[in-house]
Amino acid sequence: MNSLIKLELTRALRNRKFLFFSVIYPSVLFLLIAGSADATEKIDGTGLTLPTYMMVSMASFGALTAVLMGNSERIAKERESGWVRQLRLTTLPGRGYVLAKTASAAVVSLPSIVVVFAVAATVKDVRLDAWQWLALTGSIWAGSLVFAALGVALGYLAGGDAVRPITMITYFGLSILGGLWMPTTTFPGWLQDIARWVPTHAYAALGQAIEQSRAPHMTDIALLAVFFVLFTGGAAWLYRKDTLKA
Repeated sequence: MNSLIKLELTRALRNRKFLFFSVIYPSVLFLLIAGSADATEKIDGTGLTLPTYMMVSMASFGALTAVLMGNSERIAKERESGWVRQLRLTTLPGRGYVLAKTASAAVVSLPSIVVVFAVAATVKDVRLDAWQWLALTGSIWAGSLVFAALGVALGYLAGGDAVRPITMITYFGLSILGGLWMPTTTFPGWLQDIARWVPTHAYAALGQAIEQSRAPHMTDIALLAVFFVLFTGGAAWLYRKDTLKA
């Protein structure tokens, strides 16, 4: 399994297009959205300035890109090419394949988080305590596992041609509704009620709580835990279903 993880990491790091969208793209979006923003004016209902708010949002968005886009399309293509079928002939257990995919995506997601933080601190002078930087990095990185499981499920849900549009709709839907591109306080009331139950909203809320030096809401933690169980269970069920077909 260690060999497969190394192979997955090598493939991910050689994919320049993937690295751009997962590592550089979120930082570029942060500069476009918060680059000219007032560093003192606070967003209604959050107590955070726009640069501080968007720093967590874009770091979460970068991690989401790495684990969701990377896993779903790669798995679908490997199923079509017969690579997954060949791996089943080896001693590698099914959970080892899923773990290798998740581990490689998680490693790539870490630079995207760190780069956004570095840009925010350097360009917009975002200042936090050392424990907050560490807690933000850990919570966003750990929270990305929820969407890594979703990426695995999508990879087994659709084939190579269909997986891209399905993943893109899911990706942009989660990003927008979760408030990663704009504060949910700007949404109409009915849409804010929906956004509260979107996993990306709870995901970003963890980081925002740390920025405010308070404990995350248990509702957000519970929501992420529920979605992790659902996505993991769905991925496992789809994997077994695909195995039976093979």
